[in-house]
Amino acid sequence: MGEPPAAWWQALGVFDLETTGIDVETARIVTAHVGLIDATGATVAHGEWLADPGVEIPEQASAVHGISTEQARAEGRPADEVVAEIVAAIRAVFARGVPLVVYNAPYDLTLLDREARRHGVEPLGEVGEIGCVVDPLVIDKAVDTYRKGKRTLEAAAAVYGVSLDDAHDAGADAIAAGRVAQAMAKRYPDRLDVPVTELHDLQVGWCSTQAESFQQYMRRAKDPTFTAHGDWPHRPLPFA
Repeated sequence: MGEPPAAWWQALGVFDLETTGIDVETARIVTAHVGLIDATGATVAHGEWLADPGVEIPEQASAVHGISTEQARAEGRPADEVVAEIVAAIRAVFARGVPLVVYNAPYDLTLLDREARRHGVEPLGEVGEIGCVVDPLVIDKAVDTYRKGKRTLEAAAAVYGVSLDDAHDAGADAIAAGRVAQAMAKRYPDRLDVPVTELHDLQVGWCSTQAESFQQYMRRAKDPTFTAHGDWPHRPLPFA
């Protein structure tokens, strides 16, 4: 008999963006990190980018990630080159057969898709090569549904005992998200010790259920027209 297959969390890709805003249809990439971590959570490879997004970076966004319009213009590379390299780096992660950890995946992956289309880069998934994604935000809500408090990456890192000293730095956030995913897998083996393809499919259902529940709450409590997006790991084009 051969060795049993390695658990999905023993080798992970990690990905994070810092951007100009929260609207995935209009926001632009400012910084990005794509890397690989091993079973201990140590980085074994990575790429980092600073882009000139071609638009003003709002003060509220700069206050979060620390990059001003002036710095991005002076030190950032052209956005089309950066976007193409980020997409290529993620394709390389999937080509290795390891899952990609993205905290709140529909934000980062949808925004990257729109940036790719904006700059004439072939988006991920257009040729069927997108691999398995692990989203600690969706998983955390599924395995610890009734925990009170925030569900930010910083909050999750604290809950799962992961150090995050430089929040909203793309590299620090990406690596911390990967380590949170590993900590979750070890804390909830009865739920998460499954093939990564099965985990990916579970998250599709979990995210849809979570969005429906949140939409019902918001319509009941605050706004009867509120709509929550349940598509995962990325959203389709508007009106598509």
